[in-house]
Amino acid sequence: MATLTGAHADRVSRVRDLQSAKGRKEHGRFAFEGPTLLEEALRSGVAVEELYVTDAVLASNARVRELDALGTPVFVVDDRTLRKISDLETPTGLVAVAPQRLADLATVVRGGLTLALADLNDPGNVGTLLRSAEAFGASGVVLGRFGVDPYHPKVVRGAMGSIFRLPLAVATAQEFAAAVTTAGTRAIGLTTGGAELENLAFGASTALVVGHERRGLGSWEFAGMKQARIAMQGDAESLNAAVAGSIALYVLSLHCQESLGGAKSQDYRP
Repeated sequence: MATLTGAHADRVSRVRDLQSAKGRKEHGRFAFEGPTLLEEALRSGVAVEELYVTDAVLASNARVRELDALGTPVFVVDDRTLRKISDLETPTGLVAVAPQRLADLATVVRGGLTLALADLNDPGNVGTLLRSAEAFGASGVVLGRFGVDPYHPKVVRGAMGSIFRLPLAVATAQEFAAAVTTAGTRAIGLTTGGAELENLAFGASTALVVGHERRGLGSWEFAGMKQARIAMQGDAESLNAAVAGSIALYVLSLHCQESLGGAKSQDYRP
């Protein structure tokens, strides 16, 4: 049965901690908001550990009442408390808490199409690229250890549910280079000075590396990496990370599907 809890309760403080990368790391959990993401999480088999909702949401949302009846801890909070644990200017009235899950790096880069984000800092770009990675059949995503936290609220929102299904690994540039070399995976780094992406030879196992918004590939470039660019017809000098990465994922997905005989990557379930 839903329980009323106040703004000063310890559990509310713990949920508020999840707004920071430090708090998420310390608790091993993350928060996400709104009925749409809740449905995506449940559809993806994510274990929702707690729900914090307003009276209005409890009264109007049948899914919340169903979860409450099935034993998920549901806590009713007032609008003031909800604003404390929300990072939105206009809170939805529903905040869910779930455990983080990270996959093994060696497993993520082995086989199929992998996306690697070279310490990207913009959560909007990262969220979009996670969504594109799932859309174009990537088997997993590697995020740079010195980039944005994969469970940053803006990343979670931007990924639109893909973060619940894609295997995610976090690594340094050196760890990534060692893993793809050991796995025999071909690494392709996006850069303005490389060969046209469509003209490269591809294997069944490929890792696309999207560079930092300002520094490019930087330390993520290593011996054996192929450099590629996206051919453009207009006068624009470059594309932003999310657009360039999404286009490249589409191109690579076609080649990887041909190499694998048209097979699609399997969904990941935590």
